[in-house]
Amino acid sequence: MAQHKSALRQWRRSLRRNAINKRNKSTLRTQIKHLRAAIEKKDSEAAQNLLSKTFSVIDTSVKKGTIHRNTGDRYKSRLSRQVEMIKPSTAK
Repeated sequence: MAQHKSALRQWRRSLRRNAINKRNKSTLRTQIKHLRAAIEKKDSEAAQNLLSKTFSVIDTSVKKGTIHRNTGDRYKSRLSRQVEMIKPSTAK
């Protein structure tokens, strides 16, 4: 365990940041899970509505430093491509 005052402060700070990051990642994963469920059901309208909310959560996570910018971009690219793929099947 840390002995110096500054090390103890840093340790406490890391615990707080860890809790914040865990909460943000949990929210992100839950939102992505909801979107993937809508994609799985091939519900185009619900997927479109969830896509903007999911993008917002991803952008927030990137801004807060929970995930890397490229990771967020990769999530958004893959999810939007999956949502676009279900559109033609509902038009038939």
